[in-house]
Formats: sequence, C-alpha cells, structure tokens
Amino acid sequence: MQTTQLTKQQLVLFDAFGYLSFPGLLADCVDTINSEFEAVWAAHGGGHCGREHDGKQRSCIVPFPDQSEYLSALLDDPRIHDIAAGICGDDFNYTSGDGNFYAGDTTWHSDIWGANRILSIKIAFYLDPLTRDTGALRVMPGSHRTGEAYADALEECNIRERSGKIWGIENREVPATILETNPGDIVVFNHSLKHAAFGGLERRRMFTMNFSRRYPEDRRQELRDAIADKARFWLDRAYGEAMIRTAGPERMVHLEQVMANDTHLADLSREMKKTMDEPARG
Repeated sequence: MQTTQLTKQQLVLFDAFGYLSFPGLLADCVDTINSEFEAVWAAHGGGHCGREHDGKQRSCIVPFPDQSEYLSALLDDPRIHDIAAGICGDDFNYTSGDGNFYAGDTTWHSDIWGANRILSIKIAFYLDPLTRDTGALRVMPGSHRTGEAYADALEECNIRERSGKIWGIENREVPATILETNPGDIVVFNHSLKHAAFGGLERRRMFTMNFSRRYPEDRRQELRDAIADKARFWLDRAYGEAMIRTAGPERMVHLEQVMANDTHLADLSREMKKTMDEPARG
C-alpha cells in the first residue's frame, strides 16, 4: 500500500500552490469504489433529488461517502487519513463529502473564500479518465493565498468575470495547471484555490471528502456557521448514518466536534425547504 505520509517538501508545495496530486493512489481498490459509488446513486433514484440524472445539470448527493460503509471507511484508510492529518493536524475534522454526476463546464471559482478562515481542504476522487478537453480539473496555483495581492486580484477579477466585465478571454484559455486524471487518482486542494473544468461529458463522476483543522473553542461559532451552510442540502445532521454507525474510536476523533455542533441544522433545513424547489446541486 502506497504511503501518504507527507514530506516537508510536499507540505511546502501545498502551502505555496494550494494542491497536491496522487496518481494511482487508490488504483488497487478503484473497482470496489466504482461499485459503491454506483450503488449509492441507484439507492437515491439515479440522479438529483431522487430523479434520474438528465445529463444537462449537475446531480449531487450530500453527504455522499457517508451513505456507504465501504466509502465511509476511506476515512480510516492511511492513504486518505494521513493526507488530511498532514495538512490539517492529527485531530482534523471530517466535514462532509459530496457525490456528483457533472455535466458540461464548471467555471472558475473557489469553494470557500475569506481571510483568516480555518484551513480546510477537499480530497477529490476521480472515477473516469479526464483530459484537458474532457473535464480534467484545472487549478490556478497560489490563488488560495487570501490576503496576498495575486490571490486577492484573482478573486476580484473572478467576481467581475461572472458579470462579464473583465478578463475578455474564454474561461478555458485562462492560464492554469491542468491535472489530467485516471480512475484511482486523487487530488487534494485548499478550498480557497481557484479551480474549474471544461469540456466534460454529461455523466462525469467524482466524489469528495472534505476536512478542516479542528476549531478552537473561541471560534466555535465559525464552525456552527459553516455547518449551517449545509442547510441548502436539506440535511437534518451533518453526517450520514453509515459513517456514524461504523465509526470506531479513531474515526470518532474526526467526527465528534461537528456532531456536537450540528443540532441547529434540521431547523435551518426546514426553513430552506420553504423557499427551494429542490436541494442545492453544489
């Protein structure tokens, strides 16, 4: 089994550029991961909100790995655990994960943005061969470094670009690193990193596991606010049943802080349902 104890050089690279790539890290179990991925979707009607995936919009399930005992156990796999621990600390939080059928392009964005946020990361599991022209992940190295001139300028430009006011070039022509992948590859990146994908097919498969540093007690409200953001997915609790039921003591270290602070989520989700036709697609 390949080790993922991160080296000092990898940690420096991650801090500077905001991402790391691990080709073939899970190649030995990708067939089982594929089967579990498809089984979760089949159990949820095949697409978004219990409807078949239409190939036109992204279909999304949150939380996703939590729906499968096998996928939940990836949190215990040293190859995944050690990446999260190396970046976010040994007592890191698992914050959730989503499963996706992507369709078409995903334009430039950061998952989270803001200075002085608790460090959080995404580990993305890719289940289809992806090239620069068929939906491979593109990243802008260094764009996660909030508070620095380069990253802040990109954020400002990206906000204006969404209203058509700046850049003036095709989104796919924006200078970027393109991370072509094969099934079994994973990529980890800072949630503030600018990323995109272009030319993807109508059923591009990817799921994630998300992590953060543990929140200090004096910043607990920030954690509750981050959990509240999941109300758009119509969740009663942050984690799925299989994730909790199969958790041993070591996994519980990474679940306990979120579980202790998600009790407001059900009420918020009920309010969201009053104004939304379906849970969010991402």
